[in-house]
Amino acid sequence: MARVKRGVTSHAKHKKTLNAAKGFYGRRKNTIRTAKAAVDRSMQYATRDRRAKKRVFRALWIQRLNAAVRELGLTYSRFIDGLAKAGIEIDRKVLSDLAIREPEAFKTIVEKAKSALPAAATA
Repeated sequence: MARVKRGVTSHAKHKKTLNAAKGFYGRRKNTIRTAKAAVDRSMQYATRDRRAKKRVFRALWIQRLNAAVRELGLTYSRFIDGLAKAGIEIDRKVLSDLAIREPEAFKTIVEKAKSALPAAATA
């Protein structure tokens, strides 16, 4: 059986790892052993934070909506309850965008949500 020389594949793997480590500080960017550990860890952080980003953005949309509906005399939880009772199905991302870019359209949605709530709850 012929001997397999692995220099080409090893160099390619090392090059791939070192390219991924570009911008790292110290030996982490140019020594393969430390770069490999740093790149592996960075990939774990990237995977974790892709999921965390979704939670962070949802929290941001909720904060924006709460601020916008409070100006119109309602709280966030009452607003969401009113939307459900009015049968309006718009997600928080779109509502937040409407509150910023189309205040008049958002105001009409809030009025519809208010009208769907009992009279004692809005006061």
